[in-house]
Amino acid sequence: MSEEQPTPSAPPAGRPAPRARDDDRPSRPRDDDRPSRGRDDDRRSNWSVKARLRARARKKARKAKKRMFQRRKVCRFCADKKLVCDYKEPKTLRLFITETGKVTPRRISGTCAKHQRKLAVQIKRARQIALLPYAPKHF
Repeated sequence: MSEEQPTPSAPPAGRPAPRARDDDRPSRPRDDDRPSRGRDDDRRSNWSVKARLRARARKKARKAKKRMFQRRKVCRFCADKKLVCDYKEPKTLRLFITETGKVTPRRISGTCAKHQRKLAVQIKRARQIALLPYAPKHF
């Protein structure tokens, strides 16, 4: 029982002595002193502002997607074998052109990759021989 108690100002073994602060600012809490806000907090803390905004937008989009049911798009040319993708049929090709005269993308029209490539070529051929317009003014 003759062991000496360490003085309160002495640092514990293995740790360096704390540095004295010149100003009277309160010290910031260290990371391990802060309460955890969730399991992803460690990863998000070093995200940029843009990354946080993008993440919030993705989360909002996922939430909106859950609410709305959307039927799966099917390629019209694969589903209906009688429907022909040909430059001589402008009525069929007009279904795949926007009102501004652009070719409708696959994600909107639902056509498969094979028929989308063929469709783009046929639309360009129909434009070349003036069956389809290049610009919206020509509709």
